[in-house]
Parts: sequence; structure tokens; C-alpha cells
Amino acid sequence: MTFFAKIAATGAYLPEKVLTNFDLEQLVDTNDMWIRERTGIHTRHIAAPSESSSSLGIQAAIRTLDVAGVDGEEIDLVLVGTCTPDGMFPSVASRIQNAVGAVNAGAFDVNAACTGYLSALSTATQFIENGSAKKVLVVGAETLSRIVDWSDRTTCVLFGDGAGATLLEASSKKDFGSIRSYVLRSDGGQADALFAGGPGAPTEHPLTKEAHIMMDGRAVFRAAVEEMSKASLTAIHNAGLSIDDIDLLVPHQANERIIRALARNLNFSMDKVFMNVEKYGNTSSATIPIALHEANTEGLIKPGDYVLMTVIGGGLAWGAMVVQWSDYCAS
Repeated sequence: MTFFAKIAATGAYLPEKVLTNFDLEQLVDTNDMWIRERTGIHTRHIAAPSESSSSLGIQAAIRTLDVAGVDGEEIDLVLVGTCTPDGMFPSVASRIQNAVGAVNAGAFDVNAACTGYLSALSTATQFIENGSAKKVLVVGAETLSRIVDWSDRTTCVLFGDGAGATLLEASSKKDFGSIRSYVLRSDGGQADALFAGGPGAPTEHPLTKEAHIMMDGRAVFRAAVEEMSKASLTAIHNAGLSIDDIDLLVPHQANERIIRALARNLNFSMDKVFMNVEKYGNTSSATIPIALHEANTEGLIKPGDYVLMTVIGGGLAWGAMVVQWSDYCAS
């Protein structure tokens, strides 16, 4: 029997603390107007000392399952896109699996930086399509505030914390509401454009051991617009559609300038582009699931609509996915 993956529910969770551009003026040499003009960001949410990527992800997951009316025991697999795990191990996915009572599920993390959620969602789709799972919980959860250099005004203004979740379910029908296509790409030759060090870095290169985000903003901007555009067009083509068939574009919420340049490249109306970067900044792998949930709850996606998601992140890694919204996506 052939199975198809459908989005059944969405959820999100943001930490309570809000850090404004005016707050950042007290920390580094910057100002509200400079940040808004160059990024479109007004505020971002920051995790409390007692919070972590897993605790944010747990809240997003619980909300998603509650809305769907699905018990944790029904979940076959938990996948989490994150580049800011609580620790080297166990995985954030394992912590979420335990917290939601998914006693029959496997669990693992996917680290593709900002592309983590889309990579996890693509992986979940394959588990469902090959019959290995019927219900998969996919989460994007980040606490980027823990790896931001708060003395670097070029990066600290960009990032925030948060989590979003999606429940995928198996369906025997492709004609309405399934994930239609996905494209994943990477170029490790551009790793220096956006990276953060870690405990496994070579000892002869001490700089790479710094667990701070380091970014070549111009290089990332150029790659983001070019590669997300190409990936989007490939995903649309692979779905057997045209750009005119896309009802809503939900891009990675990294920078308003990038989003507008992407829309121009695709000749896509900004009226059909969802943006919330002004409220949350770049939450890495959490940006798309948070945005998808907000678009869902705000009634911006109707059953049958085609939704295009696209993202780029450290690696460099990027991708795109086309989803037809199902008639039972719970909001």
C-alpha cells in the first residue's frame, strides 16, 4: 500500500522575555533605526535561564498534540531540527519524546542549522511514505541566545529563541493535502560564511572552538537569495506546479531584505509572503514551523492551498518544500 504524508496539526512556543532594539542599544553600539532598516527586526524572544531548546520544544509539541487530539503513545517517531541542543547527548528529540509520553517512538535530532526543520520534515515524510511510521512529530527548537556574541553588533541583533512543531500523519490519498516535493542541498565549501565552533573542533584552530555565531553577512545574503530561489523553483517543478499555483510562501525568517529579494527573484507578490521576522528575529530551525503555525492559526492557509517553504543556514545548507494544505490541518 502507498502512503502519503500530510500535515495534521501545528504548534509553537516563544519564551516570555522580549528583547527590543532599544534594549540592544544599551548593550552594543547600535540603534533601533539601524536594525529595522537592515533587518526588519523589532523584537526577539530570549529563553530564561531555566529554559532550553528541549523545554521550548516540549511546549510546542504538547500544544500541537493537544490541538490534534493525539496521545503521545500514538507517535511513532520524534524528529527535532536544532543546532543548539541542551548538550552533546542525549538528543533534544529524546527529551521531547519522554516529556510527551511517546513511549513507542524513536527519536533523533537533525542538525542542518537553520535548515534543520525542513531536513527533519523531509526525513519524516520518507518514514511515512515507506510505511515505517504513521504519526511523526517534527519540531524545530532553538536557544540561539546561548551562542550569540553579545558584543558583536553585526550578529547579536539578528537572533532569538523559540520552537515550532508539526504533526505528520499517514494518508492513503495523495490528491488532497499531502507533501508534494522537497529539495535539500548543501555546499560545505562555504562553511566559513556562517558557523559556530564546538567541543570537537581541531585543537590547532582555537578560534573554531568558540561556540559563538560567526557570519559573513554579505556572503550569506548572496547565497540565500540565489540558492533559495533555485531550490524553490526546483521544488515547484518537481511538484508538477508553476509559481502561479503557489498560494503562500513561508520563507526562512532571517532578514526582511532577504525575504523581499527572494520574492523579487521568484516574481512572487509580497501579498502572498508570510513574514513575522519583525517579532522574533531569526530563530534558525524554528522560524519556519513558527511561521507556518501562525499562518495556520490566522486563517491564511485554506484547505487545498499550495504552500512553499524555503530556507538556508550554516553549512551552507538550504532547501525548499511544497505542501498542499490538508482539510484536517488543526489550528
